[in-house]
Amino acid sequence: MLGTSLLGRLRGRDPGDVVLRRAARLTLVASAVFYACRYGADSPMLATYGLFGVVAAGSFAQLPGPAPQRARILVTSLPAVWALIAAGTLLAWSTWAAAGGMLVIGFVVAFAGVANSRLVGLASAFQLFYILASFPPYEPDTLPERLGGVTLAVVLLAVAEVVLWPDPVPVTYRQRLAEAADGVGTFLDDTADALTHPTGGRDTRRERAYDAVAALALSRNPPAWAPTAAGAQDRALRICAAALREVLAEADRLAADAPPEPIPDLAAVRLLRSCADTTRAAGRSLSPDGPPVDLGGLDVAVGRAEAAYPVGEGDGRAAPDVPRLCRDATALALAAQVRVLAVGTRVANGSRLDGEDAYSGLFEYARHGPWTLYWRQFRAHLAPRSAHLHSSLRLAVALAVARVAAGLLQLTHGFWVLLATLTVLRTSAANTRTELRPAVLGTIVGAVVSGGLMLVIQEPIVYAVALPFTLMLAFGVGRLLGPVWQQALFTVLLTFVFAQLAPEGWRLAAARLIDVVLGAVIGVLAGVAMWPHGASRDLRRNAARYLAACADVVEQTVQAVLGGPPPDRALDRVRRSTTLVDSSYCQYHSERPDPPSRGVDWEAVLATGHRAVPAAESLLRRNPPGCLAGWPAAAALLRDSAGQLRSGYDDLADEVAHGRSSSPVPVPTNCVDELDRVRPLLGEVGSRSSIRHLVEVDRWLAGLADSLARVRPPGGGDASSRGGKS
Repeated sequence: MLGTSLLGRLRGRDPGDVVLRRAARLTLVASAVFYACRYGADSPMLATYGLFGVVAAGSFAQLPGPAPQRARILVTSLPAVWALIAAGTLLAWSTWAAAGGMLVIGFVVAFAGVANSRLVGLASAFQLFYILASFPPYEPDTLPERLGGVTLAVVLLAVAEVVLWPDPVPVTYRQRLAEAADGVGTFLDDTADALTHPTGGRDTRRERAYDAVAALALSRNPPAWAPTAAGAQDRALRICAAALREVLAEADRLAADAPPEPIPDLAAVRLLRSCADTTRAAGRSLSPDGPPVDLGGLDVAVGRAEAAYPVGEGDGRAAPDVPRLCRDATALALAAQVRVLAVGTRVANGSRLDGEDAYSGLFEYARHGPWTLYWRQFRAHLAPRSAHLHSSLRLAVALAVARVAAGLLQLTHGFWVLLATLTVLRTSAANTRTELRPAVLGTIVGAVVSGGLMLVIQEPIVYAVALPFTLMLAFGVGRLLGPVWQQALFTVLLTFVFAQLAPEGWRLAAARLIDVVLGAVIGVLAGVAMWPHGASRDLRRNAARYLAACADVVEQTVQAVLGGPPPDRALDRVRRSTTLVDSSYCQYHSERPDPPSRGVDWEAVLATGHRAVPAAESLLRRNPPGCLAGWPAAAALLRDSAGQLRSGYDDLADEVAHGRSSSPVPVPTNCVDELDRVRPLLGEVGSRSSIRHLVEVDRWLAGLADSLARVRPPGGGDASSRGGKS
């Protein structure tokens, strides 16, 4: 009954038996490698590196994708593994040389994740390979055995990933994006119906669309799956998500401004239906065999909508149909974002852009090679306020100090010190302290149990027979029962392994306990001494700078349409700020936030900035610089609106940076009321295009004010409000 109850409890914590299947796979591979090397080849060195190759690549590495992709990553990482083991072996002659190598390699391996988020999953495994090889004895002549053991382990593990109980493939970011595009497309059709023949049931589809788009937030996706890499395809996926959020926000505004009486023939309706079809086609194109999206139908619909743009009758000085102006302007702004989405899916699928599709600013990066993009990402993070830089330096220094301590104290199993530091150290002091208790308590329990067994049982054959059971307990049961159990069972596993490699009796368990306590203390001290607040403070500072940069974009975009220069430099500053703020935001969600950060609705804050930049570039594409030059009254109105937005962004930036209470912001009005203030200006000129430009720019500013007003102030508000979704 007890066994049945325990098994039921474990399966309840492991839906689909993913952890237990993975543990069984690792157990079979580790047992086969260890037995073949230790007893078949009679080589303790081969067995040590074979077993730890399985542990590092199979347990510490967190790899994305289906089983074939994970297997491919493991095999292609072998040259890097060989280089790390060779470096550790050659530097093991001196404690200081090994510690210096640990400092450099620890930083490089951790910091490499800024270029490609997939490397983050391999960072701990790579560090373990160097750590294991960098300890005495200094035996360069054993390098072939070391490389052979690791190669055997990694290759067999890659084969097992594909053959033995492959894990179910989780939902990828591309699939989430395709689902969101389908949901938004349905909502666009509903919005078109609301303008012509209203029916019920749309609220449910609206909420589904918002939920699907909210699932695209980087914080809601595992780091290995989130498109945070510097490459062109990941950047295109981020642009697609931002464009889809804009499409949904504009559709929501259009639905809210639906006329009280249905209009049977409306240019906005025809354009919306084309946008719905293009949005769904863009989502389908992200599937492996999906056809590329065709923009011909959308371009035709946009041309017809522009031709039907109402500005009054005769010479254009008659009273304009303001409600219809609102709807058509919003529909055209929405169509521009749908086009960004469609072009983004082409880039995400590896297509080359040319001509009009290039969006010279938004997709300019697609013309550069991957190494140029990686270098730009590295350069962006080589900044004092980069959370990733801080965490990489913290980890490298902590591991180097641990290596010095283990060498100076001449600990027999000194690599356990670094393993404990790597296990305990987190990106904030609060999280590091949280990891300390289970690490020390679990090690004490494991040391007592394994030490007692070694006092009673001294025959290595017993530990050889028990090895598969301890592997399964450590990799599977311990992970499901919690950190204390996991650390205790891992301690038992290590003592059982070394009882066969270098028997030391109960002293082995005592050495394990001392090493873990020392490594944990070093990890805690490093976490307290170096950037103890983790990403929380970096996020607040980066978000403040990001919002200030967005305010510059708003002001300079308005100046551009009034005859000033394009806001290219301001847009570049925002793109660089986006890299840091997104990185801080992703890391923030793995930490315990500090009080000033806890009260901020970060999704709403970042959405406020994110919607300013892609929309600004699309706006300038449809309303080129100088399109409103020579219209003093319009210039005064737009500058006034931009100035108010500037103040709103600056106030929000100050509140976010310091955790202060929110200042009041103007409550946005609906489309018709918003355009009432420009109504007197519409009869001043006879140019249809000038009126269209004024309406679209004013509607863009009104949308930014709307998103700014939705941000929840620190310490108050409702997290479930619509602002959190948009």
